[in-house]
Amino acid sequence: MTLKGFLKLVEIQTKLASMIPFMTGTIFCIYRYGNFKFSNFVLMFVSLLSFDMTTTAVNNYMDYRNAKKREGYGFEIHNSIVRNNLTETSVKTVIFTLLTIAVASGIILAINTNIIVLIIGIVSFCIGILYTWGPVPINRTPFGEIFSGFFMGFVIIFLSVYIHLDINSFLKLSYNGLYHSLRFDIFEIIIVFAVSLPCTLSISNIMLANNICDMEDDRENARHTLPLYIGKEQSLRLFSALYFISYAAIVFSVILRAVPIFSLLTLLTVYPLTVNLRLFYFKQTKKHTFSLSIKNFMLICVSYLATIVLGLFI
Repeated sequence: MTLKGFLKLVEIQTKLASMIPFMTGTIFCIYRYGNFKFSNFVLMFVSLLSFDMTTTAVNNYMDYRNAKKREGYGFEIHNSIVRNNLTETSVKTVIFTLLTIAVASGIILAINTNIIVLIIGIVSFCIGILYTWGPVPINRTPFGEIFSGFFMGFVIIFLSVYIHLDINSFLKLSYNGLYHSLRFDIFEIIIVFAVSLPCTLSISNIMLANNICDMEDDRENARHTLPLYIGKEQSLRLFSALYFISYAAIVFSVILRAVPIFSLLTLLTVYPLTVNLRLFYFKQTKKHTFSLSIKNFMLICVSYLATIVLGLFI
């Protein structure tokens, strides 16, 4: 497999969807708590990137194996295995190698921190695998948007904050024999959740846009995605609503003083985002307009991240 084939298989350009939340959580942790642990940062970066590439490769492989419609843009062009003439053996080797790296670095990170990181990591790994693999992959159900947004948005940001804090910070699991107790600071968890919402909802919208564009192919391939249940019109309304909830979450976070007042500058992206929404409303195709959901994610989340960075220096 060539480097180009590998990068296409793992869709390296889409890794921003995990790296931006990771950096947002890291910068937010430095801004709010003043903590940063370089070794934990590197370990999570390696584990997260490797696992994100693993799930993408598995997704492309499962789409290739399970496709009933083996022609047209969705199969011949969009699927990287077909487009780059990759062999099944090479794809399986890449998946196994990336998964091994992700698991190894994740275990070392858990050893460096505590059992909470291990538990969250195990659950995230299981969800990541079940998202694209198994008898009923999550991404073929109406729950794909919820799982992708929650785990790639909130969970990544939560972990990228938590790994830099002391073990007795706002979340602590203690046990004595058969008795276990979980103590947490509900206010700080609400803060992290509110801060994560722009990334969480924008990532959910990438999945939603993908499923809106793929409605006909999904129907033919027996996928049961959210747009097939609620219809295209309701899906488009939900698509718009999630973006404006993201903006409301930023205002809420500023009011709570969780993020700097500069974060209100993110609201300046409302106009270009609205233009993109109109374009997507007019036409929903993988080839022409799906990329607008990624542009919207970048507009909101990169701007948001930049304003938190600004708050570190001013």
